[in-house]
Amino acid sequence: MKPSVYIETSVVSYLTARPSKNLVVAGHQAGTRDFWAKLLEFEAFISELVVEEAGKGDEIAAESRLRELDGIESLEIDPECNELAKHLVRDGAVPAEYAEDALHIAIAAVHEIQSIVTWNFKHINNPVTRGRIRTSVMKQGYTCPEICSPDEFLGDEDE
Repeated sequence: MKPSVYIETSVVSYLTARPSKNLVVAGHQAGTRDFWAKLLEFEAFISELVVEEAGKGDEIAAESRLRELDGIESLEIDPECNELAKHLVRDGAVPAEYAEDALHIAIAAVHEIQSIVTWNFKHINNPVTRGRIRTSVMKQGYTCPEICSPDEFLGDEDE
């Protein structure tokens, strides 16, 4: 069975963004392209929240993001997802003003997705936040997906 992965909106944003002159961002973009090139090796999922977020902003950029997401299976956002997202915010795992980030995590956890791939280091993918998220998700009786960047997900290709 292929590993399952939930693709958070920041990933498709990096995939379709204009090439950056910032070396760190350019590296993230390259890692995202590498990840996307291997997408068929995984069971990839998004949600309506990803589609909604990807559709915002500049019309041409939004069309590009949505085109890349076309054909990726979308997971349902049901009341169970919303409830778990509320717990993530109440537990302080995700700041209330970024409740959408909590919903991404909840969708993946409720649907038993193995990993969440994201470039959101501020509210989802950093050591402190990951620990809080894991504790909160497990407290509600779910298995917490592994949270990682596209680079981390692929590992070291030179190995």
